[in-house]
Amino acid sequence: MESIKNPFMQDCSRRLLLVQLAGRGLLVNIGDMEIFLHICCGPCALYPLCVLKKKGINATGFFCNPNIHPFREYERRVAALEEVARLKDLPIVWDESGYGLKEWLSNLDGVTAQKERCPLCYEMRLERSAREASRKGFKYFSTTLLYSKYQRHGLIREIGEEKAKKYGVGFYYEDFRKGWIDGIEEAVALGIYRQPYCGCIFSESERYAKRIERLSKRLMKKEVLGHESNA
Repeated sequence: MESIKNPFMQDCSRRLLLVQLAGRGLLVNIGDMEIFLHICCGPCALYPLCVLKKKGINATGFFCNPNIHPFREYERRVAALEEVARLKDLPIVWDESGYGLKEWLSNLDGVTAQKERCPLCYEMRLERSAREASRKGFKYFSTTLLYSKYQRHGLIREIGEEKAKKYGVGFYYEDFRKGWIDGIEEAVALGIYRQPYCGCIFSESERYAKRIERLSKRLMKKEVLGHESNA
């Protein structure tokens, strides 16, 4: 009996193959393919957007980052992405939950150590990104977290693929880290704000750990001198 060919399934198979080839760094033009791209910050979006554009992939950005604190920092990063969106003509979907400090801390449930904290943070953001991609009719989603050389790359890919399967979408994987310097140079040239730490209050503390220690020692020394002068 002759098998019945399903044009829709043939198209999906073709697109999946092209996505896999593109993810391996091959220059494949996928035409009108649309990707729902989770964006962690404006500077980290620059190189991935360049790569996707060259491959004929249209991106819609999704800003969902309850891990960014405090609020003034959150505002600066929103403004930076707004500027990138303007310069790159990039449509952005803003997560309706907005500034999510309380939600983020609640989901961590007391976990503060980086080793355990970061996977939970990836889970939160990629879960919502995959869900929103599915809700809005996108067949694929990805994340600019794959650009950072400071993030746990393999784990991000693993969680992304897991969430994609859960919500019935594809996860577009590519190692964007090879463009790390290119992205930095473009951000500097465009005058885009580049944040000094990952985002959360714990990462800020870790980023400035040595300065915190020096300040503490300086203050303690002043306290000791004060006691001596009063003796």
